[in-house]
Amino acid sequence: MALDLRKLQSSICEFCSGTGWEPVDENGVRPCRCRAEDRRNQTLAAARIPKRYENCTFDTYKPKSAADEAGISQRIALHASKYIVDQYPDIEIGLLFLGSCGVGKTHLATAIIKALAFHKGISCLFYDFRDLLKEIQDSYNPVSQMTELKVLEPVYDAEVLVLDELGASKPTDWVRDTMTQIINTRYNDRKLTVMTSNYLDEPQNPNEETLTDRVGVRLRSRLHEMCKVVLIKGDDYRLKLNQARGRKP
Repeated sequence: MALDLRKLQSSICEFCSGTGWEPVDENGVRPCRCRAEDRRNQTLAAARIPKRYENCTFDTYKPKSAADEAGISQRIALHASKYIVDQYPDIEIGLLFLGSCGVGKTHLATAIIKALAFHKGISCLFYDFRDLLKEIQDSYNPVSQMTELKVLEPVYDAEVLVLDELGASKPTDWVRDTMTQIINTRYNDRKLTVMTSNYLDEPQNPNEETLTDRVGVRLRSRLHEMCKVVLIKGDDYRLKLNQARGRKP
């Protein structure tokens, strides 16, 4: 097969010519900037951000321009998210995004760890809480060759963790104990955690469950210490997008 020299040449770094060392001054060298970008990309890949959210950044989050409750809440949420990135690591309080479906909670949580991982090289991790519980449950199966510790170790170790859809799983005693173990471990290790939930502290409908109903009083109290609550209001973006495409809800 013929070698495409033009393609090969264009892939070679212009600063180090593929050596990994960039000339400095007359006789000195330093690790090339291309290696730094490789490391940032590796750190970002290790965050396990789902492909569905790979384009979620601060730039692609578009809060409502209207000066109503929804627009104001979305701009506050965007500001709080950027503040986390700007101030890290000199910040100890994470964020708990609360709101109905499709208001951008996961978008902002993802944007935070993308910015931290790529621009600051911070070890970050994304987990849908339901998927995490499933992996822990599967670890009890001897065929899986997994252990609970192996599943939870990266969750404990990540400098910044996103737990998406907190409270989405049926609140059994095992689920609550597992949530408490994860949150308490990160709290005691002073690790930053960003969470999202569709369950509110004060539901609009009296028949709706609260976040406390889903996670328990003890864990909800701990979350007050660990996170600043950011309530995001607005219409369901995904529903509006489907309607714009002519699809049924």
